[in-house]
Amino acid sequence: MKTGFPENFLWGGAMASSQAEGGWDQGGKGLDTQDLRYFDPAWTREERAKKENRRMSDAKFRAALTTDDTVHYPFRHGIDFYHRWREDLDLFQELGIKVLRTSLCWARIYPNGDDPTPNEEGLRFYCDLFDECHRRGIKVFATMLHYNIPVNLVQKYGGWKSRKTVECYLRYTRTLFERLGDRVDYWLPFNEFNAGKFNPYNGVCLVEDQESDYQNAIFQCLHNQFIANALTVKQGHEILPGSKIGGMIARFTTYPATCKPDDVMQMILDDQYSNWFYLDVMARGHYPAYMDRYFAQQGIHIQMEPGDADILRENTIAFVSFSYYFSQVSTTDQGWEKTSGNLIMANKNPYLETSEWGWQKDPVGLRVTLNQVYDRYQLPVFIAENGLGAKDVVEEDGSIHDPYRIDYLKAHVEQMKEAVKDGVDLIGYTMWGFIDLVSCGSMEMSKRYGVIYVDQDDAGHGTLARSRKDSFYWYQRCIRSNGETLD
Repeated sequence: MKTGFPENFLWGGAMASSQAEGGWDQGGKGLDTQDLRYFDPAWTREERAKKENRRMSDAKFRAALTTDDTVHYPFRHGIDFYHRWREDLDLFQELGIKVLRTSLCWARIYPNGDDPTPNEEGLRFYCDLFDECHRRGIKVFATMLHYNIPVNLVQKYGGWKSRKTVECYLRYTRTLFERLGDRVDYWLPFNEFNAGKFNPYNGVCLVEDQESDYQNAIFQCLHNQFIANALTVKQGHEILPGSKIGGMIARFTTYPATCKPDDVMQMILDDQYSNWFYLDVMARGHYPAYMDRYFAQQGIHIQMEPGDADILRENTIAFVSFSYYFSQVSTTDQGWEKTSGNLIMANKNPYLETSEWGWQKDPVGLRVTLNQVYDRYQLPVFIAENGLGAKDVVEEDGSIHDPYRIDYLKAHVEQMKEAVKDGVDLIGYTMWGFIDLVSCGSMEMSKRYGVIYVDQDDAGHGTLARSRKDSFYWYQRCIRSNGETLD
């Protein structure tokens, strides 16, 4: 029986270009869809949680195209990683991470998405970043698309509704393989694939009130992304034989609320429609039979082109990855209490504690998920995101005591170790937002995930100085001991 993490286990950290880089109008970068998301620092917690304030509308989309405002468009400033990446790598190296998961910005490399040639300055930024990672002994886990596509593709082609966007994406990914291939250790074509269903603006770049049949448009976009994903796998294996290309979902772990058979059946359906569908297509190479009934009941009609089935079947992923933040329960009881979660509102589990933002903390659920995913696909597993969003207080002496984050991470690492003992082929763990970022869901800095603090408020004001939290030293010890020292 395995007793601990393998010697080559990849401890790391994860971030996204749109939440970290800034430099939204520098280096030849074009406007992307995350640059258009609006946030008001004066909003109360209740106003920030309102769906109408967090969703994209046609009016918001058009207004954002005409302004240079960075205060109300926080993804435009990020944490200025674009200019500060070298000093940040100093901290990453000190922390001891073995792998950096970050995304590339499509609009930094192809500003309009359909440009005939890439922006060399944008490519040079990632070449320099990845070269320096390797020089410091840090592997690179590159997400090719973490939500943000060039705005021009939305305006001209309707975003992912069009196969033209697939064509443009494949030009972009070919460029990445050809120009950055020897600098990347693991590839991920799409972040949280099921986000297209649960947050369609982020996931598939749809603006709801621009669509006459919103639900059908969502699944048409998802199909086009499935094709893009499979063709990217094919591309990678042709250009870089032996390259490691995986797939990822946001994992919504769920339990039946009761042992009532109806609740158990609801759990199976929730798992199929919210989780397994997306990985089944990427890992097994075809649409699962259970989706036939779902599409019929929902009136979904996907336009597929000749050869699509072959493309999916012949180009499956080499590893499975997921984000894991919380779990929920499944029930047919429509009056069940709700709480927040990553991308969705969830049915609350009365046995779990809840974070400041309403996400339920369930370390054992991570072990459950790891066993379920590995048993279903028998592929290596990578935990691409996991972490706790919380408010941090900087003391007068500059120290930041975050025992709540240490407790969260420790409990999850313990369950990861149990899953390894269970026989799960777990190859890596990249904690989310290991350096404080602009939160993707709530669009604020106040919700901090990092073990590295960034001095910036919700309006983008601050020195941007980086400092170490108590959790920095905890994670450093964890990495050095390969998960054995957790106190």
